[in-house]
Amino acid sequence: MLLDNTLTILLAGGRGARLEPLTADRAKPAVPFGGKYRVIDFTLSNCLHSGLRRILVLTQYKSHSLQKHLRDGWSIFNAECGDFITVVPPQMRTGSSWYSGTADALFQNLFLLERSEASRVLILAADHIYRMDYAALLKAHEEKAADLTVACMRVPVEEARRAFGVMATDADERILEFQEKPEEPKPIPGDPDTALASMGIYVFAIDRLRQALAEDHERNDSTHDFGQDLIPRLIGTHKVYAYRFGGPRGRVTPDRYWRDVGTLDAYYEANMDLLKAKPPLDLYQRDWAIRTYHAQNPPARMVPGPDGKDGLLANSILGSGTVIYGGVVRHSILAARVHVHEDAVVENALLFDNVTVGAGARLRRCIVDKGVKIPPGETVGIDPAKDAARFKRSEKGVVVVPKDYRFG
Repeated sequence: MLLDNTLTILLAGGRGARLEPLTADRAKPAVPFGGKYRVIDFTLSNCLHSGLRRILVLTQYKSHSLQKHLRDGWSIFNAECGDFITVVPPQMRTGSSWYSGTADALFQNLFLLERSEASRVLILAADHIYRMDYAALLKAHEEKAADLTVACMRVPVEEARRAFGVMATDADERILEFQEKPEEPKPIPGDPDTALASMGIYVFAIDRLRQALAEDHERNDSTHDFGQDLIPRLIGTHKVYAYRFGGPRGRVTPDRYWRDVGTLDAYYEANMDLLKAKPPLDLYQRDWAIRTYHAQNPPARMVPGPDGKDGLLANSILGSGTVIYGGVVRHSILAARVHVHEDAVVENALLFDNVTVGAGARLRRCIVDKGVKIPPGETVGIDPAKDAARFKRSEKGVVVVPKDYRFG
């Protein structure tokens, strides 16, 4: 009954400007990850394994790629049984503007909440990499008889200053204070280097959410954001609690891994995490698999090059249909139907679908978007000045070759 009376809403309209050029033609939740998945697959898989079957995905920015992925990989529920994953594009039902904040996105779709007959709403961001049992979160919300529960985790104070809402709680985990990206984050008592940060995951009693959204809409001084506006106004007058991420409750192994892949460096490093000897994100729990769309590709393989020389593969991930023709691939993630030709060397790289690496080419610390053909003998990530004249480089020097780029 707890799960049946829950409506889940995924906020998937983010532009992801700091991820450009990877988001030049796709929304942030649709960006490929790990050679196999899309970013949104992690949140949706959490829903699936948590037993949540009534899911609305609110889209906005360049959503075609995302909608196609959801159609091909996530058309798994039977609407006649009351189960669904439904894409909801902006409809401008309350005015002529696009969504102006996370709370405004919910307010513009208030009619969907009202007709859902749910008693609680789980609100999720669709652009984070993590595994979590939401059923345990919902149970904690019910046990506290909370108006709002905010999922949270421990982060270094320096990180909290840049990117998180920070909260202070009492011994019963009731939230006493909430600040969005404060200049001086309040540390956890007894731990001056760590703060308690919001994960952007909220459970609302539906009546309380409807009231809060309506009141926020009427305020001229609001940015219509949950962390900036709604949550701080509810603290002190309503029962608002924190839920600690990565605890013993729930069925998923508590790896406590959560990443916002909102910058090129964060995205690159989260992918590279998968190549560690013991990856901090457990993709191999058999009863908590990450679901995605699987194209009909042949198996990956290695074959000798034209001169008969065997290739080399070391600590890498290969997508289906990928072929290494006598090339060298080290500590890299290659997605589907990537071809690496003889004497080419690919190191510490992410290659998306249908990338071809010509004979003798050298790639290092780079991200190559889908459909790119690297000419024979070409280099990427080797000469910083040459790369800077052609491509975007991250703060830490990761080179990004945009989708379908053609070398002159």
